[in-house]
Amino acid sequence: MKRQLLIIAAAALACLNAAAQEKVSTIGNDIVKEGLSFGPLPFISVDAERGFCYGGLLNIYNFGDGSYYPNPKSTWNFNATLYTKGRKYFAITYDDKYLIPGVRSDFGLTMTIDNMLKFYGYNGYQTYYDATDDIRFYDMYRKVVNFKADFTGNLGNNLYWIAGYHFSYTMGADYTGTGNDSYDGPTLWGLYKECGIIPDDEAEGGTTSEIRAGIMYDTRDYENNPSRGIWAETHVTASPKFLGSSVNFCSLNATWRQYFPLVSDKLVFAYRLNYQQFLGNAPWYAIPYLSVIGPSYDKDAIGGYRTVRGLMANRVLGKGMGFYNAEIRYRFIDFHFLKQNFGLAVSGYCDGAYIADRFDLSNQTGADAELYSKYINTLDRDKFHISAGGGFRIILNRNFIVCLELGHALNTQDNDKAVTVDVNTEWLF
Repeated sequence: MKRQLLIIAAAALACLNAAAQEKVSTIGNDIVKEGLSFGPLPFISVDAERGFCYGGLLNIYNFGDGSYYPNPKSTWNFNATLYTKGRKYFAITYDDKYLIPGVRSDFGLTMTIDNMLKFYGYNGYQTYYDATDDIRFYDMYRKVVNFKADFTGNLGNNLYWIAGYHFSYTMGADYTGTGNDSYDGPTLWGLYKECGIIPDDEAEGGTTSEIRAGIMYDTRDYENNPSRGIWAETHVTASPKFLGSSVNFCSLNATWRQYFPLVSDKLVFAYRLNYQQFLGNAPWYAIPYLSVIGPSYDKDAIGGYRTVRGLMANRVLGKGMGFYNAEIRYRFIDFHFLKQNFGLAVSGYCDGAYIADRFDLSNQTGADAELYSKYINTLDRDKFHISAGGGFRIILNRNFIVCLELGHALNTQDNDKAVTVDVNTEWLF
């Protein structure tokens, strides 16, 4: 692991000579950046859920004449990543605050191919996870292509309107494998289909064509590395058939994030609360995503690095699901190197999730009664899924952040590994 971190740090440092020019002026101890700043990162890292990761990303920050620093005027992000546990991920995103006067514009195109996507079922602990099972029992195949166009406008007094259009096409299938990895045994995904929990007409996937709209309140001092302020938003998603969706459904999402400086901007307490509620009969391919509007893009929910660290990805899926993150962040040193602004930070956290509104998991066909009774118990009530851990980060120009995150789930039903390890980018929120 130390060797991997050194490779990542060296790769980032080796590219700094291509970074932006700087002005002589400063903000505090920061050199004010102008022009283009490049944040390339060849990936040789670890994802707790998806194995070793190979590939790279490139962030291109445009600071203009320097008056925008530390928030960039626009940002390109290119990402191509391969994982040893079967995932291929490709993304191009563009964020621009001045393309349309008075409106922030965000565009994204992503493709994700999961040959061995883990499916742990719905309603948290109502679906039993058995760590002694054949690992392929929890595998399925999924391919997703997404496009989005989001817009944000200022209403005054740190209040903003947010709106966008999102389109996705999803293909799903049972895991069969190839060659020595071929598998023809039962899977949890197959059990859900045979019992009618996932309807036949949705099982192979479909399209979602969504309109999203809401409001946002934002008083953060720095967008990508905040030390104070509130960042809260709520939005509704409508996915009607007349726009091209395979299934009619709606969802509501609300998120509250707050940042408290405890010692200057060096020691910060940050927390996030999120709740997402589906309305109508949402298809299976819409459920495992945390809905967002803006520079980011939808994340797999809930579990894994981007939502609840330490938990298995997609372990907590329900009709109504919420989670929290509480974190202490300590940036213990700031320095200049190769005319760049660097910071090093450590953190400690406690995360948790809960299913508030459950899906109907009754065996509607009566199939596979023995297998069904082993893995699904509709009488169980969900309990909090809790994890704890800590991390280390390298921060470049308050925007490009490389991190190492360690996590531990308190219940082996959420993750039977003693410690999860993620090497990734950015703060979680």
